[in-house]
Amino acid sequence: MKTWAHIASLLKEGDACALVTVSRVEGSAPREAGARMVVAPNMRFSGTIGGGTLEFETIRNAAMAAREGLAVFRQQNVSLGPDLGQCCGGRAQITIEVLTKESLKLAEELSSQEAVLGTFATCATLHDKIVGERRISSSSPEFPFTIETVSDGSQQLVEVFGQARRPVVLFGAGHVGKALVLALAPLPFDVSWIDSRPDQFPGAVPPNVRKISMTDPAMALENAKDGAFVLAMTYSHALDEEIMARALLHQRFGYCGVIGSRTKKMRFQKRLKSRGIAPTLISHMVCPIGSSTIRSKAPAIIAAGIAADLLERDEALHQQAGAGGGLAQNIPHGQ
Repeated sequence: MKTWAHIASLLKEGDACALVTVSRVEGSAPREAGARMVVAPNMRFSGTIGGGTLEFETIRNAAMAAREGLAVFRQQNVSLGPDLGQCCGGRAQITIEVLTKESLKLAEELSSQEAVLGTFATCATLHDKIVGERRISSSSPEFPFTIETVSDGSQQLVEVFGQARRPVVLFGAGHVGKALVLALAPLPFDVSWIDSRPDQFPGAVPPNVRKISMTDPAMALENAKDGAFVLAMTYSHALDEEIMARALLHQRFGYCGVIGSRTKKMRFQKRLKSRGIAPTLISHMVCPIGSSTIRSKAPAIIAAGIAADLLERDEALHQQAGAGGGLAQNIPHGQ
């Protein structure tokens, strides 16, 4: 969710809005720390902290606070079972911050940063339940929301906004490619969609998709980001093979997958070996891609299975990176 874009929009329309953050969780809870909503005085909202009674009551409380029109920062610890009758059994700390018209300029500036940076951290002094002006921080906090006591005894609010998005380099604008960009639209991926046939692209694509037409599509790998997920599903098996060969030789991508069957996989393995590519590198190629249990060949269903698989792999790589795993260790092996 573009948190600051929503805040800026509401502050242009009215005098105040509320930023809701799940600042801490213990045990089982509907959402993780850092989940956010932006709530208007009329209870209109964007984002989610997990639904259910927790979200319903939080929206009501945040809207009431926004209607008062005074800048304020307050926190509430909630036991989901005893306090709300929910069966999760965990505890959550909910922070409600009311932002007023005076914060519009800052909200617009942070909205611009949000669009450019994707994820970024801010810090601000917290004094008498009021948040001072946020500043972009150069550090990378371990947690999405922290209140720290610094050397002079003051409190600093450190927050992370935005969402880390895995770059995806998708080759092929055929039926499955078209279905896949739609499946990835609401997910944490930035898609570079590549085909040599510009007329194959639809006129409109999701905001996280960039259309690229190239006579030599495989050249797009030269500018692809480290850790990107590479998927080949072009009209040509020879082109798919070329893309896989170049992607594997880069040795810097988080995933190299090609649409196809086990027979196609065996043929590609043989051809890639004849190119002189080491078996250890070839083993990183994933084929078939997507779910191994769904049998349907309908493009939308294939795309759903691929999207689910990419989400699992993306989360696993983030966990490995958090545990100190390097890029070389983060490249998954083929199946």
